[in-house]
Amino acid sequence: MAVLDIVHFGDPILKKKKCNPVKRFDGIDRLLGDMFDTMYEEDGLGLAANQVGLDLHLFILDLSDIDGVENPLVIINGEITASEGESSYNEGCLSFPGIRLDINRPEVITLRYQNPNGNWETETFSDLTARVIQHEMDHVNGIMMIDRVSTLDKIKIRSELKNLEIQSNEKQKTRPTLDGYNF
Repeated sequence: MAVLDIVHFGDPILKKKKCNPVKRFDGIDRLLGDMFDTMYEEDGLGLAANQVGLDLHLFILDLSDIDGVENPLVIINGEITASEGESSYNEGCLSFPGIRLDINRPEVITLRYQNPNGNWETETFSDLTARVIQHEMDHVNGIMMIDRVSTLDKIKIRSELKNLEIQSNEKQKTRPTLDGYNF
C-alpha cells in the first residue's frame, strides 16, 4: 500500500460541487488500502477521495482509536436521507492542517450508500460517527468546513487560509497524477 498526498485548501478539486459517482468496483481494494494508509499516517478520522486528488464520490472513516470498537467504514455514492437533532463540535480537517472550527451538524443521520462490493445499504448513525460522515459527505459535495462558519470566524483564520492556499498552489505544480486508479 502507499501513502498518498493530501490536497489542501486552495486546490480546486475541493470545491467541485459533486464528485463523480463510483461506477466500477473491481480493483477498488487497492485505492481503499492506500486511502486507509494515508488517513492513519495523518492521524485522521476520515478521508474523502477528493482529499487525495481523486474526483470520486467515496470516503472512508475509522473511529477505532476513539470509541474502541473496530469500525472502519467505506462509504461509496452516499446520500443522507434523514437527520435529526443538532450539536456543535470543534472539528479539524486534514485539508486544513492546524485549523479547528466549531461546526453545527445534525446528531443523527440515516445514510444510503454502496459498500465496496457495490451493494446498497441503509444505516442510521449518531454522535461522532454521524459527524465524521457528514464532514466527509461535505467534501464529496464540494463543501468545506469554512463554508459552515460565520464570516467573522473566516476572518479570524484569514492568514492561515492564505498560507494554505499559497502552499496548495505550489503543490499542484508537482503533485503526482493518480492515473493508476481506474474508476
